[in-house]
Amino acid sequence: MLEILFQDAYLVAINKPRNLLVHRSPIAREIEENAIQILRDQLGVRVYPVHRLDRKTTGVLLFALDKDVLKQLNESFATRQVGKKYIAIVRGYAPEVMHIDYELTNDNGVKQNAVTDIKSLQQREINMPFGKHLTSRYSLVEAQPETGRQHQLRKHFKHIFHPILGSRPHGCNKQNKLWLDEHQLMGMMLHAHQLEFKHPITQENILLTASLDEEFMAYNRVIGFDLEAYI
Repeated sequence: MLEILFQDAYLVAINKPRNLLVHRSPIAREIEENAIQILRDQLGVRVYPVHRLDRKTTGVLLFALDKDVLKQLNESFATRQVGKKYIAIVRGYAPEVMHIDYELTNDNGVKQNAVTDIKSLQQREINMPFGKHLTSRYSLVEAQPETGRQHQLRKHFKHIFHPILGSRPHGCNKQNKLWLDEHQLMGMMLHAHQLEFKHPITQENILLTASLDEEFMAYNRVIGFDLEAYI
């Protein structure tokens, strides 16, 4: 059963689990289950995804229950009337605040503008040797993407040399291997924490919040951030 965060006659939102595809994908043909199928069977109605989350990303995922509502919400996303907040754990001490305006190239080789605002929330140094360093440093960051490009946050954090922990291929493979070898952890530490938008029918302001999963908490038992606001 998927965790329902919000549901009415027009919309439904879930807290997407880790490693669940939103829909069937030609690059993962061997995986039969996806969020659309599971939610459809759970609710007994057709559902239409309004946006996407990477397979490895957890958090708020919104669906429309009919195509007219879907069209209105797609317009809200396209015109940047939707507020999105992600939290992530990244390597190193990230900047206190930063505006990233860095073009990304899509799968068709087309360059697209991509903009993300980030804020460092907490920083920790832990006793875990890495390479020539006796310790490892990490930041808990908040990211607000203005655009919605594929793998945007993963690519932007790699661009500023603070890759998201557990990200593949846009991460630090040596760090990822360290966590797998030392703690048997390999999940990507990126979570869609909040989604805020105007309801297309009632015009109410809707703020949806998704709690962190066990994998995120397992990483944090090693690092020690204060995550009370996110659980």
